[in-house]
Amino acid sequence: MSEASIAFIGLGLIGGSIARGIKRVNPDTKIMAYMRSKSRLLKAREEGIVDVILDGIGEELNECDLIFLCAPVEFNADYLDKIKPFLKPGAIIADVGSTKTDIHEAVIRLGLEHCFIGGHPMAGSEKTGFENSSVHLLENAYYIITPTALSTEDQINRMVDIGNAIGSIPLVLDYKEHDFVVAAISHLPHIVASSLVNLVKDSDNSQELMKRLSAGGFKDITRIASSSPEMWEQICMTNSGNLSLILKRYIDSLNDIVKVLEDKDNQYIHRLFETSRDYRDSFSEKARGLIEPDYTFTVNMADEVGAISTLAVILAAKGISIRNIGINHNREHGEGTLRIAFYDKEAMDNAWKQLERYHYDLIPN
Repeated sequence: MSEASIAFIGLGLIGGSIARGIKRVNPDTKIMAYMRSKSRLLKAREEGIVDVILDGIGEELNECDLIFLCAPVEFNADYLDKIKPFLKPGAIIADVGSTKTDIHEAVIRLGLEHCFIGGHPMAGSEKTGFENSSVHLLENAYYIITPTALSTEDQINRMVDIGNAIGSIPLVLDYKEHDFVVAAISHLPHIVASSLVNLVKDSDNSQELMKRLSAGGFKDITRIASSSPEMWEQICMTNSGNLSLILKRYIDSLNDIVKVLEDKDNQYIHRLFETSRDYRDSFSEKARGLIEPDYTFTVNMADEVGAISTLAVILAAKGISIRNIGINHNREHGEGTLRIAFYDKEAMDNAWKQLERYHYDLIPN
């Protein structure tokens, strides 16, 4: 990684995690940062992640080899015009937004194709802000790099080097292809999850029986409906064309299912579940995807006084932090009586090994 000075416009969850990764690999990299919340920047400087706190977009950017736009999607394009007068020759502007067409179109309008490369680190969390950033957040996560028509091989390689340095898996894509792909694998699932939750809410009876019985499988597949409404409003509006197209295809597939159910075509239904199972089972377990993983497993255990406390003490003795713990009242899909959630895969794997030693009956998620 050759960048000696890097600026971050916005230093939240993703920007903060990138900055932490860069500082881990190359502590001598000078990192500048600007954002409206100065208290978070002061914390970042106290931790040794930020070297210079910027008061705004100005001449300090003249010395930067790379400028990351890490503000919310709808603000990143506005910063392009402000940064343009302060770019030094050879500098790259990069962004980390989850949709790419809007920012690339702004880059074309402003004549910045020669110095811009889009990016999308495919990781996240329901928690936001620099205080929740982590040097490990982007490890083994795909880092999509979207060059412009004028990007050079050297510029692309510089961004690939950044991705490799922070432990991500760089993948170079055309920005239009990127937006179509994420419409299917990320944006549509969020709409489906949210609409399914609302369907259940609107269909429930006065005793809220559906809500009461909605643990287990239903709660798992709709987990992402708890995401930030503001963030997903922005994402949907900046990728509305692709999302509309893929949503229409999904509606067509649902209408096909309605018809075969009415026709009682059991072979079609069998193929539906069979092909989806086989395709999903072929997904890689090594690379993290765009939707945050759920680091959980369940445990079968007797309902006895002190049982949960004993399990918690076993894990605490090994320094394993539990993110959440709760009883499964709906276990129709073979889950255990107790669901335990962890902050990361390492904690989950360590907990599994530790509880195995005590002969707990464990069921993977």
